Amino acid sequence: MKKTHPPRSGSINFGAGMSTALIGCLALSSPAQATDLPAVNLGSTTFYDGAPLPGGPGWYGSLFLNHYDGRKLTDNDGERIALPRSEVTVDTATLQLIYQGIGGPLDSDWGFSALLPIVTRLDVDDGMNNAALDGQAGVADLNFGFYLQFRPIMGDQGPRFAHRLELDLVAPVGRYDRDTAINPGSNFWSVNPYWAGTFWATPKTTLSWRLHYLWNAKNTDPSPATYGPDVSDVQAGQAVHANFNLLYAFTPRFQAGVNGYWLNQITDSRIDGHEVSGRREKVFAIGPGALFAFSRQDSLMANLYFESESRNRPEGNRFNLRWVHKL
Repeated sequence: MKKTHPPRSGSINFGAGMSTALIGCLALSSPAQATDLPAVNLGSTTFYDGAPLPGGPGWYGSLFLNHYDGRKLTDNDGERIALPRSEVTVDTATLQLIYQGIGGPLDSDWGFSALLPIVTRLDVDDGMNNAALDGQAGVADLNFGFYLQFRPIMGDQGPRFAHRLELDLVAPVGRYDRDTAINPGSNFWSVNPYWAGTFWATPKTTLSWRLHYLWNAKNTDPSPATYGPDVSDVQAGQAVHANFNLLYAFTPRFQAGVNGYWLNQITDSRIDGHEVSGRREKVFAIGPGALFAFSRQDSLMANLYFESESRNRPEGNRFNLRWVHKL
């Protein structure tokens, strides 16, 4: 099918909305330079990501606090877009509930997780006295899924490798208004499965990763200011994204290292069923991180990221704080 160019309108706005799986990123779009993907897990989960929960089977609660400062909006070549300037500050709090069961196929244990993000603060500066951009805070989309946690492969000095497979769905229950530029909800379903792994290079040094695939359903009520008054549906393209980190245990309680994330959109978005070129998103980030284990039931992780290589999306800095507690 022949590719088309993004529809343009007389006004500049952000439209595709803001969604979640952990509110990992901002999905901001304009007719001149659209960003269609929903928010995904970019750097929210890090150290020992593929390993079993340290407290054993049972219920766990997790609280994520995320702060994002978007310095600029980039075009398809990675250059800054002058207007809208799109300097964005977003604070979110995400509540997660996990159940770790016992007994599954292929020497694994099964589990369930659910996350509900809340956008607590949203400040936008478009460089035009906010004539082009507006937004709203509130409850975002619900992310839930079932997983298989495979039992660790052991060595002479402890575990050597552990991994997990999870099928995640994102339900569009968040706050959404087609006439608002930036929304907590996306107004479309997403499927976001992942594979997470942790490798012990030494008893004190670990390498962990989480590799996601993202598929998005259609938004059947898209922003008319962004996509045009006659557009009836928009479908964001497919993407892959990954978190990665290297951690060293200075003591059994305090550990620190380097963490990063990467996202790459691999198919074009569709507007009214037609592929649209020049809108694929990409970003890379890296920075320091640390973990403090109060006990096997409580741990605190902090991660700082500096983004670069952004294409068709905001570029900025991100700070995550995560507390995990066995209930």
